[in-house]
Amino acid sequence: MNHWIIAPVVLPAVMASVITLTLRFHPSLQRVFSLASCIALLMIALGLTAIAATGRIEVYELGNWPAPFGIVLVLDRLSALMVLITAALALVVLLYATGSGWDQRGNNFHALYQFQLMGIFGAFLTGDAFNLFVFFEVLLIASYGLMIHGGGRRRLRAGVQYVIYNLLGSTLFLFALGTLYAVTGTLNMADLAERAADIPVGDSGLLRVGAVLLLLVFAIKAALLPLHFWLPETYAEAPAPVAALFAVMTKVGAYAILRMYTLVFGPELGATADIIAPLILFAALVTLAVGMIGILGARRLGRLAAFAAIASMGTLLIAISGFRPETTVAAIYYMIHSTLAGALLFLVVDLVRMQRGEARGALIPAPRMAQQGLVAALFFGAAIASAGMPPLSGFIGKLLILDAVRDMPQVWLIWSVILITSLVGILGFAQAGSIVFWKTVPAEPPTDEPETDAAPATTPRAAALPLVASFILLAGITALSVFAGPVTGFVEATADQIHTPSGYINAVLGQR
Repeated sequence: MNHWIIAPVVLPAVMASVITLTLRFHPSLQRVFSLASCIALLMIALGLTAIAATGRIEVYELGNWPAPFGIVLVLDRLSALMVLITAALALVVLLYATGSGWDQRGNNFHALYQFQLMGIFGAFLTGDAFNLFVFFEVLLIASYGLMIHGGGRRRLRAGVQYVIYNLLGSTLFLFALGTLYAVTGTLNMADLAERAADIPVGDSGLLRVGAVLLLLVFAIKAALLPLHFWLPETYAEAPAPVAALFAVMTKVGAYAILRMYTLVFGPELGATADIIAPLILFAALVTLAVGMIGILGARRLGRLAAFAAIASMGTLLIAISGFRPETTVAAIYYMIHSTLAGALLFLVVDLVRMQRGEARGALIPAPRMAQQGLVAALFFGAAIASAGMPPLSGFIGKLLILDAVRDMPQVWLIWSVILITSLVGILGFAQAGSIVFWKTVPAEPPTDEPETDAAPATTPRAAALPLVASFILLAGITALSVFAGPVTGFVEATADQIHTPSGYINAVLGQR
């Protein structure tokens, strides 16, 4: 067994414990240890991706107990790619949080941050459905604390809503797992796939119920309509670095859908083949439409970024709903893009809030900001990436999706929704950008000095590190566009591996 597979789970867990127990009263050391952990996680993720790129599926058996009796972690191309994306984003977001001082506006930020990374990495690597629930709970518990970091009435209210909604999702998750275990007698994903395939279609009623319940759980995590109500206010009110990290948390739901409904409840499974894909496609189309309309109607930048996250999940799940290698290629490429673009947009929104004085994120004219050119460039890059305009990777991702769905019966509906909503999104971003960066008003002069001698009031300049972190994300989006060919090649191999579930099953159960 390759013990590096468990490192992304163990390292942040250990680091969070060290920070909590020994560094509680040493903020500077907390930053050092947390940054060191994220750098190490990125190096480990690069190594795991290199291993997965060979095509081998590596299995780590905890306690040396073989599947399906023991808990296993599974490293394949998809899980390695998601671990790499998360590790890279976590490091950039932590740089932003450190440079902007967000990490010092409340207690235990770095410990909670590391626990959340532990949960996210575990969710991507686990090969057991019950442990997927466990890691969901770990990342959600950490996110509850991060959500209300810094305090504030509106943030607390949004946090309570977030907690209640996700507790309901967790309860539903347990019902789904109980149903599946009652039918199959296992929750190991590979073993579940084998046993589900052996159940006659006439006796598969409970299996269908379990599959639909699981879909509802993952739809809550992915903010799929009509189960998206928790996201707009939660993401709009969350601290900016937390909201940026949450950009990958919604992808956990999308990853779980892609994993479970290609491996366990795949298109070849007659019991569920006729219900899962249509449900996802219809909900994804509505999600995309509502998200883009929300961008156009937003009156605060935070809600604009939150609705952009909803729209990106709609676009992503349209591609996933095809459940074919071509659509999966487009989905994974767009997943990478939307994670980077969504995180960048939340960071830029925070930069604007910090420099607009009393106006903050409200879409109203305000005095000119310090460093307005740099912030405007970042907003422009985030906007065209999120709306899917050329030449950035959002345009390439949407082209891949439009091309991949050509053979689907609903092709004209999908094309119409994607193209029309893209135009709506462009209008929404253009409206917001023009108000914030063009429709500036003169600053009010100080009241204790003559108006003729008063210098224009200025807002504080943003620290360098938050700007650097934001430009790193913009550079990542640009690199994803420039190197779209090699990235697509890796993603094609990933899609082929996903849609050949026998390889995953043999790797996990082969020794049995």
